[in-house]
Amino acid sequence: MGGGAKLVDVEVMLSWASSMTWKGLYPILSLSKTVYQKGISLTKKAMKQVESRLQLNPLLPKWDMFIQPLELVISFSTIT
Repeated sequence: MGGGAKLVDVEVMLSWASSMTWKGLYPILSLSKTVYQKGISLTKKAMKQVESRLQLNPLLPKWDMFIQPLELVISFSTIT
């Protein structure tokens, strides 16, 4: 799709995102149609669990981060 795309609908967004690669790997995408209630906050303990899965890129810490999948975090913690 070139250097960019107009993200006008779900199909275009999923198509665009699925065409991205990182180190030769394509993302696994799924569309969630869950509607979440506004105004809900995580507890500090729950937020720490989310933050433990984030790895910031030292070159672009504001814009680039890797989020470890929850399954890997659980699997790794049960092994060690």
